[in-house]
Amino acid sequence: MTKVFGTPHEQVVFCHDEATGLRAIIAIYSTALGPALGGTRFYPYESEDEALDDVLNLSKGMAYKNALADLDLGGGKAVIIGDPTAIKTEGLLRAYGRFVQSLHGRYFTACDVGTFSEDMDVIARECDYVTGRTLAHGGAGDSSILTAFGVFQGMRAAAEHTWGDPTLRGRRVGVEGVGKVGRRLVEHLVSDGAEVVITDVTEAAIDRVRGEHPEVEVADGHDALSGAELDVYAPCAMGGALDDATVEALRAKIVCGGANNQLAHAGIEKQLADRDVLYAPDYVVNSGGVIQVADEIEGFDFDRARQKATGIFDTTRRIFQIASDEGVPPAVAADRLAERRMSEIGRLRGILVNP
Repeated sequence: MTKVFGTPHEQVVFCHDEATGLRAIIAIYSTALGPALGGTRFYPYESEDEALDDVLNLSKGMAYKNALADLDLGGGKAVIIGDPTAIKTEGLLRAYGRFVQSLHGRYFTACDVGTFSEDMDVIARECDYVTGRTLAHGGAGDSSILTAFGVFQGMRAAAEHTWGDPTLRGRRVGVEGVGKVGRRLVEHLVSDGAEVVITDVTEAAIDRVRGEHPEVEVADGHDALSGAELDVYAPCAMGGALDDATVEALRAKIVCGGANNQLAHAGIEKQLADRDVLYAPDYVVNSGGVIQVADEIEGFDFDRARQKATGIFDTTRRIFQIASDEGVPPAVAADRLAERRMSEIGRLRGILVNP
């Protein structure tokens, strides 16, 4: 069992409403830069321990992501345990909203796997700290738009670092997971002239992409795609895609995708570097979505958010340069940069301004 007090997290809240079936965990990793922001994942975890492990890892990733996205926000995440197709109801979402409200702004929620902008509208009927709402309710709408855009910017930076040109034209890119983010990433890649190969556990998702882009190839699952002749491997499904076996079989020169927590365990980043595979840290390149929903807090403007998300290209490029200068993998360089910002800016909280 995970021991919460063995982690650096500031706060972990277990939420239970028996009448609606709500079982949720909210994890706040850090508020050094501001209120914690991170989405709510609705997923049928096999155990409470599995859910807790996930929310602790995801909330830490959000803290680092928000720091490198140049946001004045800390990192948090929430998970609701259960199959959203079976138990998601208005009552359950509103009950969850009451629990988020009870944190009085220490945590802002948004969409994630299993939740959508329409769900955020329901949660917002009980809670003031909700982002990623529908356009009809003044929100940012589907955050996968800028998530995919940001991943593409990071991939361009990786291409420049590897081949000297920030384009994927003529490169073979494998996209694993073509749901909300992966499907939009395929659009950017096809427009840029890349050859695209996809896979997904859901046939409907594959059919949708093939319907939009008939030229896209399909691989038969994770092993077939990750071990294929690719220039770039883009994990865009659930976390942990880069385990020992996958890294050993990987033939791509770049790994850059939209999934969170892609590294299955500590040390994978070194294995990638040892095999001369350039890894674009996931929480750097997939930060476009959080940039999009964070903009909603001050009144959403899509053009402003998109312009900020273009900065992912420069941030990714900077991380690759730091990695080269310091002789460390890009994931280590990104961690150091995020930790430096959280420390330097968080330190300012010690300056008394309202005696």
